[in-house]
Parts: sequence; C-alpha cells; structure tokens
Amino acid sequence: MTYLNSYLLASLLVSLSIILGAPGYITSSLLNGTSFVHGWEEKFFISKWSMHQLLIECPSIYELMGCPDFQWEHAALLEIWKEKSDSNGESTVILESYSPLEAVSVYELALSNNKVTYDGEKISLPFNQELLKLANKTREILCHAKVPDKVKFYNIYGTNYETPHTVCYGSPNAPISDLQQLPFIQPNYISVDGDGTVPTESAKADGLNAEARVGVPGDHRGIICDRHVFRVLKHWLRADHDPYYNPINDYVILPTACDIERYHEKGLDVTSLREEWEIVSENRDGEENAPSGKPKVGSISISHVGGDNTTREEAHATVIVHPKSEGKQHVELNAMSVSASA
Repeated sequence: MTYLNSYLLASLLVSLSIILGAPGYITSSLLNGTSFVHGWEEKFFISKWSMHQLLIECPSIYELMGCPDFQWEHAALLEIWKEKSDSNGESTVILESYSPLEAVSVYELALSNNKVTYDGEKISLPFNQELLKLANKTREILCHAKVPDKVKFYNIYGTNYETPHTVCYGSPNAPISDLQQLPFIQPNYISVDGDGTVPTESAKADGLNAEARVGVPGDHRGIICDRHVFRVLKHWLRADHDPYYNPINDYVILPTACDIERYHEKGLDVTSLREEWEIVSENRDGEENAPSGKPKVGSISISHVGGDNTTREEAHATVIVHPKSEGKQHVELNAMSVSASA
C-alpha cells in the first residue's frame, strides 16, 4: 500500500493541472496549427498546415480550450480587428473581443470551408462540435472529481515565463474583413505569467484539496528537470527530509533561540545560535525605521558539534530587509556558507 500511495502521489505531482486550458496556444492551434521547430528543420517534421488538420480532429485540443464558466482574473479573449462599412459606405475599424464561449461561433465561421486533400479527394474538416460536446462533458466530470482521502495531492506549476493568453488577429492598419481569412493570418499574443504554455492561474485551479502548491520558475517541459522540483519531491516523499526546509519558498529556516530547547528535547544537537541585527531607530509612532532609510542588515550563524566533540559544522547567512515600497517588502538572503571541520 505504501508503494501504491507513493506511485499515485508521484503521478499527481508531475501531472500539472490544465483543466482550465491554455487559451492562447489552443486558439492559434485550432485556427492556424502549430509548429514545434522553425527554419530548415521544418522540412524534417510534420508541416504546420498538416498539424492544423490533425488538431481539428483531436479531442484533447477541445478539452484544453479556455473554460467558459471560470472566473478568470485576466479574461482569456479572442480579439479581432474588423473592418466594417456603415450605411454610407464608409469603412471603420473596430476591435471586437470574444469570451471563450463566444469565440466558438468565430471558430465555426473561420473553419467552415476548411478542407484537406487526400487521395485526390477533398475532405471537409470544419470545427468539430461533437468533439466540443464531449470535451465539455469531460471537463464537467473532472470538475466534480475528488482525490481519495488517503491519497495526498500536491500541485507543482511553472512560473516566470510569458504565456499566451489573449489572442489578437489583425491590426488597425490591417483589419480582418472576412473571418475565413483567420487560418492564413498569424496572431499576436497578450501574455500572462505561466510556464510558457499553461497560465499560472489555470495550473493552480485544479479544484482539489491540495496539501501544498508550489510555483517553480521554469517552462512547460524544462520544469521536470529542475533542481528545485526534485528537492520538493524528495521533501514531500520524505526521501531527504530536512526539518528546516520550506518547499513553498525553497529556503531553510534557521531556528530561533527559543526553538533550541525544543530541538534538544527531540535529541538534536544544535549547540549554538547567534543573531546580530543593525540597530534601528523608532519614529514618533513607535515604528521601527532603518537609519537614513537604509535596509536593515542582519547576520545569522548556527553551529553544531558532533557527539564525540571531534567534528564541528557551521552555517552563516546574511539577511537584508529592504524598506517597504508600494506595500511590498523585499527580503534578501545571501552570503550563505556551510563549513565542516574535524
């Protein structure tokens, strides 16, 4: 049972949540296809146009479309600069925006004449409403799914990469006059934070009761090889347990003087701790201010002497607490060193 739970846990960990989809890339994939390589290398792989035809008949693409009933912090839109003529025959250019639900009608019109030639015959490949219905049913089932009580769920997702979210076709100088032009026009993207493929907002919204959620700077595939991810996994699986390690922020918390006694009671041999901070002044309201608006600088040292008194280990760190700016506080930890001597 232990091995089974470990397997399930590991499986859940590496399965990044994409129940809400990757709206930017999915929109452009449906309308224009996608290419995984560029330049001369494209001649050795499937063409973007052929990939486009395959994706239109791929159920998972419809499952990855932006969820229409999710309250996005940043709305995932399809935007089109359109050219319209009024009753006087004068042309005007306007920007129209479509929500994930409204965008379906645009996909239908844009792909209504989409065809592929096979063995001399032209086969129609329009936007597939049947696959969309199945995808919506799958999404509904997933939204009500729950992990068994004995299985712990953890969520790791990628951050710090610009991720296409809203897709825009045309421009004020080159508007779209016919929606069937869309498959032949490359889009512009408005990006949000994510792993380059899935927005952070989507990756976190699995709807499950997670033991913890950790954002790791990394792209969609590269995150699997990230050092931080491996350490977090080992920590959660208790394969390399460090009682001071915090996987949420990837740092080790050194104990305070008050904690030393508790650690002694548990049989740990933390023998000394030294904390030194720059002297601060108080303003009229009794709040602390760093002198001359400078950051507060402190140093922390912790040492451990082996039970035989022949080995000694030390760790040193410098902590800089910067003044608050726009309601945010920046804390910098650097100059950390660990030494061991016999």
